[in-house]
Amino acid sequence: MIGALAALLMSATAVAAPRLPTQDPFYSYSGSLAGVAPGTVLKTRAITLPGTPLSVAFTASQVLYRTTGELGQPTATVVTIIKPLLPVPTKIVSYQTAYDALGAQCDPSYTFQGGSGGDNTAGAEEQLISGYVVAGDTVVVPDYEGTNLDWGAGQESGYGTLDGIRAAENVLGASQESTPVAMVGYSGGSIATEFASELQPTYAPGLDLVGVAEGGVPVDFAHNLTYINGSKGWSGVIPAVLVGIGRGFKIDVSKYASPYGLQVAGQVQHECINSFFGNYPGLTIQKLLKPRYQNFLGIPAIARITNELIMSRTGTPRGPLFIGVGNADGTGDGVMVARDVQELAYTYCQRGVSVQFNEYMGDDHTAAAIPFEVGALAFVNERLNGLFVSNGCGSISPGNSLAPLPVKKAVHRKHHHKHRRHRRH
Repeated sequence: MIGALAALLMSATAVAAPRLPTQDPFYSYSGSLAGVAPGTVLKTRAITLPGTPLSVAFTASQVLYRTTGELGQPTATVVTIIKPLLPVPTKIVSYQTAYDALGAQCDPSYTFQGGSGGDNTAGAEEQLISGYVVAGDTVVVPDYEGTNLDWGAGQESGYGTLDGIRAAENVLGASQESTPVAMVGYSGGSIATEFASELQPTYAPGLDLVGVAEGGVPVDFAHNLTYINGSKGWSGVIPAVLVGIGRGFKIDVSKYASPYGLQVAGQVQHECINSFFGNYPGLTIQKLLKPRYQNFLGIPAIARITNELIMSRTGTPRGPLFIGVGNADGTGDGVMVARDVQELAYTYCQRGVSVQFNEYMGDDHTAAAIPFEVGALAFVNERLNGLFVSNGCGSISPGNSLAPLPVKKAVHRKHHHKHRRHRRH
């Protein structure tokens, strides 16, 4: 199967490079979004996929649609829809790629059209997506970070994923209630996939979500930060995640930064993951911060955001779930903490959700993607075809505590002007 998937992208057609999203008017909407329902189609266009030759006939299109930002504000972003022209009922796979991006050149909607993907994982994931299309699935791929590239803003990514599915169904003329949908995401894509699964029962209850596959999952950013702090490769994502979360939550993280931290933030603020991964070996978050902010997770605003992004706190998926993580060193896969992912699986089991949990012993984050993707493809197509999957909850034991960080109350100094009131933070 892996060999067949790899063979799908052996050739490419020479075409003119697409315009960057920041220069393409398709990505912007001039009207007010305040009264527009989430998932509403705002614009559509047909596209070609020059780097994705498929062994089945297909159509490809893109949709600008209304969705929701991290703070609840109406926003818009783009989803790419790839539909095989096969005589089968419509079955949708929402595939959240690990584009892990701070720059618009990383957007899946851009790389699918032949835009530069040299500093991200686009090529490898397009091969995997092709496998779903060949299997007869309609694949939708959202730019779930939004046009502002709010990497790491979990709830926003979930909203963008769910609304991308709704927009695709609107364009396809597919019934929400009767069109089976599955979601898949690994690494950065698991953030969007997991939060979409937590939000779906309340935010998009009409979707017929039949299964969710997520692997390499950052369950608790506080734990992940401790794990990668000072590491050779993954420490390079620390400043990028801070920039992305700062964007999503409208927090000025620069006020906590040291001069070196400001320098690094400026370097990564428009890059894709392959440009900053491994570029700052041994980097610690303490080096990025002013002396008085060395206990970064003790800053009340940061602690609150970190707590809000602990997975399982936003909601409970309907399931079933297929969850995977590597374990190369007894702690995790080099970036994801294995016992955090195990606890996420256990938590959902305790809430009555059907879960299959897979720990790929000896595999780091990159190596674990292979067994995860193979297992996810089988799991997803079983669910889309109405087959039952086994519930592995009987063999899942508790993992790490996912208790939130303590949040200190802001201390206000007394002011000599008795009539001036202080605002609580």
